[in-house]
Amino acid sequence: MATTGAGEGARQRGSIRRHRDKFQVRISAGKDPATGERIVLTDSVIIERPGNERSERAAWKEAEKLRTRLQGEADSLKVARTKATFGALLDQWLPQAEIDATTRMNYEWMIRDHIRPVLGDVPLVLLLRDASSRLEAFYADLRRCRKRCDGKPFIEHRVDGPHQCRTVRHRRPAGRPRPDWATSHNCDSAGCVVTECQPHKCNPYAASSVRSMHAIISGALSAAVRWNRIPYNPAPAVKLPAKRKPQPRPPSSADMARIIEAAHENSPEWGTYVWLSAVTGARRGEVVALQWEDIDMDAAVVILDENYVRGPDGMILKDTKTHQGRRLSLDPETVTLLRQHREAAIDQLAGLGLVLTGKTWLFSAKPDLSKPRDPSSLTRKYARLAAKLSIETQLKELRHYSATELLTSGTDLRTVAGRLGHGDGTTTLRHYAAWRGAADRAAAEAIGSRMPKLVRRAAASVE
Repeated sequence: MATTGAGEGARQRGSIRRHRDKFQVRISAGKDPATGERIVLTDSVIIERPGNERSERAAWKEAEKLRTRLQGEADSLKVARTKATFGALLDQWLPQAEIDATTRMNYEWMIRDHIRPVLGDVPLVLLLRDASSRLEAFYADLRRCRKRCDGKPFIEHRVDGPHQCRTVRHRRPAGRPRPDWATSHNCDSAGCVVTECQPHKCNPYAASSVRSMHAIISGALSAAVRWNRIPYNPAPAVKLPAKRKPQPRPPSSADMARIIEAAHENSPEWGTYVWLSAVTGARRGEVVALQWEDIDMDAAVVILDENYVRGPDGMILKDTKTHQGRRLSLDPETVTLLRQHREAAIDQLAGLGLVLTGKTWLFSAKPDLSKPRDPSSLTRKYARLAAKLSIETQLKELRHYSATELLTSGTDLRTVAGRLGHGDGTTTLRHYAAWRGAADRAAAEAIGSRMPKLVRRAAASVE
């Protein structure tokens, strides 16, 4: 039996050769124009019973079919072969990708800082062939260290070029002459700031961040398929790091009471913000984006249809994360609190000769209430408040608190999901509904009360 794959009177592409207990098929797909490397497609067919003529003949026929398939794949690679790199594909794909401003901003820094340095110069034809091994190694590096270090210790320098790793920014007290101050005092006791280049510490990326980078790569490769650059998208075959299961830890009712009380003591506006965030379960940007035209006191309804977030050019006002507004009912206590907050805003503006309108922001750091508060500043303020009260919680867990309390009280899942702005209850249960001991005990009592009574146990107790 021939092992070259040559037919009578003509030379066929590729080869089939015997290798131990299998036939190995090899097809040349030419050379890559960017690297000059020869691309060879290989696969094999196992011989079930080596030495048996019938089994050998059947395996040979399967090998010939395999060669035909590999020839088709080689032709596809030749069609896709181009000097364009993955970086060039990203440059074409990103500007026309239909994503909002904040997502685009995140995509841009991921591409700039991580994806382009590793994959930017890789030809599409090579990425098509070894996407799984190349991308899985890349993701493993990011999960170990976001700077993809080699594991050896080194110093992270704060500035480029020659410099002293230890610098001092001197602070001169009032009344002291400037020229000789830097050399006539002890920095340790004068409030001067000492900056030193620090040893590198590995800081890995979370699985969710790595999966976001994979979404960028997969999206670009899908576009390359539509544009006939490559025959298929290899990204779905890549094994991704498993996402950490959500472990929501909302504050307890007792802790929530302490947080609300402390926030109101700090300022009525801050207390109103924390209260409204807890009862609505709205995102921080949705609450600071509220204007008085979004509040209907008589109907006890708040409209959440905008989100105040950071964009490429600063803070911007956009639609909600799910691109869908929602109307939430408010309880009487919340309406009373909002009326008081409105009266305080009217008095504040009257002192400046201004009047409150429907476009006035509910929560603003400006005296004239002309601009929403920065959501990041509220996150930091809430963290300081929680630390002062010795409560381990974050601002985003007010959403967890709202979802958990509503579900524990018996509110149906669809209603809770609607208030939080989720498409269905799956996300609500997976991310926001914490397990509560009281609800679990009630469930145990409920199932226990419905179980049949054991006559044998009752008789034993009588004895």
